[in-house]
Amino acid sequence: MRESHMPQARWLTPDIWKIAGSAFFADLGYQAVLAGFPLFLVLTLHAPVWLYGLAMGLAYGPGALIAWWGGRQGDRVGHRRVAIAGNSGIGLLSLSGLASAPLAAVGLLSLGWWARNARTPSRRVLLVERVPDPDHRSRAFGFLHALDVGGGMLAGIGVLVLLGRAWPLGRIFLLTLIPLFLSTLLLIGLSRSRRPASPPPGSAAQAAAPAGAVRRLPPILWAAGLYGFSSYNLGFPILTIAQSTRHSTLGIVSYIVFLGISAATGWLLGRRVRGTVGELAGLGYIGAAVGSAGLAVALAIPLGFWGLLLPVAILGFALGAIETLEPTLVSRWAPGATLGQGMGALTGARSLGLFGANVIMGLLYHASPVAAYGYAAVVALAAAVVLWRPVPMPRER
Repeated sequence: MRESHMPQARWLTPDIWKIAGSAFFADLGYQAVLAGFPLFLVLTLHAPVWLYGLAMGLAYGPGALIAWWGGRQGDRVGHRRVAIAGNSGIGLLSLSGLASAPLAAVGLLSLGWWARNARTPSRRVLLVERVPDPDHRSRAFGFLHALDVGGGMLAGIGVLVLLGRAWPLGRIFLLTLIPLFLSTLLLIGLSRSRRPASPPPGSAAQAAAPAGAVRRLPPILWAAGLYGFSSYNLGFPILTIAQSTRHSTLGIVSYIVFLGISAATGWLLGRRVRGTVGELAGLGYIGAAVGSAGLAVALAIPLGFWGLLLPVAILGFALGAIETLEPTLVSRWAPGATLGQGMGALTGARSLGLFGANVIMGLLYHASPVAAYGYAAVVALAAAVVLWRPVPMPRER
């Protein structure tokens, strides 16, 4: 009994708290910008909705290459260094509120997001390096996601409160520089990077990680990329709810619900899932398909605010499952020396899909929001089909 409980007590180290705390403050900052940006761009700067889709595509498209580059650089020069540098550049997002022209706002948002993408693979590797038992990495990634998105939920609440006090969005965006600074300080306080922890001799993870394990990644990368083509920015539901109810604050409420459900899902699933492709396909990708289909139905009937809020909550659950399970699977199958490349490829595959998703969603949404959400549902379901195939999995016992 003692052997089964000791590893569980060891994984939540001071460094894990620092990494997760950095994620909390980062999302407390930039998620406030992401929550308010569609309203700022479309309602304040009077840009068309398709430009918002193009803005998200511009952020995610080149961001795919930057994520891959960031992962490789981390393997070469150290993941702590790359994570700190990338995290420091996220503040450019906050400066988008100073822009008076739509294209300037889009440019600053994109630069900040590219810095975030360069950081993400290395931050995931830093977490893997500090979890002694690979069989508990789903717990660590679930914990990271819970604090990450929990910070985003508080950011949404903060935006809601400040909008209620008639704060302009540009001033709110600048305020987010404070938590972003704290986020970088926590990464600076990490102990120096070390090689990823080796699986305990004779463990299930060791038996499942032969030298050629990296060749098992392509099915996950294909599925992650395809899912990315369905994973539109939540700014679209925010706009949908704000425009259909004629209350901007209800759009922000939906964002808070989405992030709160996602944070709780990451924490709870990380403690319960086994980390299989079936769980990723069923709980993650199919959950996302159900959420997008629900938005299409709620708009077509229509079902009003509460009918739109339920699919948003389902999307939050799906994201929590995906953000917990995808990096867990990559950490099992990518050799330690190239783990940064594996995490970079995962982030890059998702970002490449997100580029297409937001551009396509922007164009379809301009013609018919129902068609846009229907498209996303079909593509998310296709991602589950791609992944739900015979893929060798580590034996848990």
